[in-house]
Amino acid sequence: MAKKGALKASEYLKKWIPFAKMRYVVFAIATIITMVLPWIKVNGNHFILLSFENFKFHFLFIKFDMQELYLMPFLLMLLFVGIFGITVLGGRMFCGWFCPQTIFRVIYRDLIETKILGLRKRISNKQKEPDYSKPINQVKRVIAILMWTVLATIATSNLLWYFVPPEQFFEQIMHPSENGVLFGTLVGTVAFLVYDIIFLKDNFCIYVCPYSRVQSVLYDDDTIMAIYDNTRGGRIYDGHDKTITKESQLAPDDLCTTCESCVTVCPTHIDIRQGLQLECINCLECVDACTTVMAKFNEPSLVNWSSIQEIDVRDRKTNFFRPKIIGYGVILVGLMISLVMMGLEKELMLLNVNKDSRLYDIEKVDGHLRVENSYSILIQNTQNEDHEFYVKVEGNDKIKVGQPSHPFKLKAGEQKKKTLVLYTTNMLAEDMRKDTMLQLKLKAYALDSNDTIKVYRDIRFTYPREDIIQKKMK
Repeated sequence: MAKKGALKASEYLKKWIPFAKMRYVVFAIATIITMVLPWIKVNGNHFILLSFENFKFHFLFIKFDMQELYLMPFLLMLLFVGIFGITVLGGRMFCGWFCPQTIFRVIYRDLIETKILGLRKRISNKQKEPDYSKPINQVKRVIAILMWTVLATIATSNLLWYFVPPEQFFEQIMHPSENGVLFGTLVGTVAFLVYDIIFLKDNFCIYVCPYSRVQSVLYDDDTIMAIYDNTRGGRIYDGHDKTITKESQLAPDDLCTTCESCVTVCPTHIDIRQGLQLECINCLECVDACTTVMAKFNEPSLVNWSSIQEIDVRDRKTNFFRPKIIGYGVILVGLMISLVMMGLEKELMLLNVNKDSRLYDIEKVDGHLRVENSYSILIQNTQNEDHEFYVKVEGNDKIKVGQPSHPFKLKAGEQKKKTLVLYTTNMLAEDMRKDTMLQLKLKAYALDSNDTIKVYRDIRFTYPREDIIQKKMK
């Protein structure tokens, strides 16, 4: 901020970049990224896609089967810890700068109602609702609702593209009778957005969203937020009965003009001069409003994006590297490292092996005993191409694969259930007291992948005790 009397109002405002303009840039970037990401594919995989229809999860252009959803808890923890960390650092920045509810309200109130249709006179006055008693305004409201309904449909479709790929979405939505769940979700969500943005409005942030209740627990004296400096501006509210002070009652050195520009511009209808309130979403429009007014007096704004530490203790600065922030940072870095490492360890095919209830079978073949162990295996080709697969056993050369005896083909995404039979005709143990458990490794692999598509599983081969072998030999 400029020092007292350092610049004329016109010069000062030329150097000032309104937070509102910065928010619009953030809104635009977030919207573009959100709209474009579902259309980007690498090797047929999306950046992020949770397909319930195909039981697939795409993340960072890597495709995971639903059986590999061990990544989801890490993503959810990353989301919540990230939002909580942002709150400790910068208050409800997520609400004011990234939340879809806020972005949608800005589009409807500031763009459609104010700029396009002129239902509201000024963006700077969000307290006065349009006068719908006039017939022309009633017509404009219908137009505004129709315009928002179209935008809500686009926004909902965009959301659904993260569950149904765009190439499938447009094909399925043209046949609503055959895709009732998708069509119903689209219509229901659009209806909710119309009600929420046009009728419920910012009351969603005040009464419905639980985040405002959580923030009070996370704040501390170093949290950055919109704060009114009552030391410079004067105490506008009495601490007991909340009675507003008139301009004539302020001390001569108090700078607040009681113009209430910071009040009329607030989208959640609060007075920032009253102190910290749950309804504040840190949009910082009150900072812009006060900056514009106080610049006329060549004074810095009385409402700043600062911390209680800086406002109450003048010679102290906000501590950005306090234990809370460092702790959240460490947790976030740990979660991201874990997420990346687990993602890189993704297997290129799936293999589940279950031992049959019968421990073994023994039969006499050409004078030799043949001991068999049977397993049930489920093998899935998670690639986007067809492959030919085979299985073999490692760890003991005397144990062979009896079934499946030949390679088998799996189409892209296809899975098959097979019976695996391992056998031996050799004497592998001579234990009279108990059966012997032999540790083996089962390898399943694609024959046409140069040994890149493969997976290993640890299994046990049960060899009968010696008295059973001797009895079968007779």
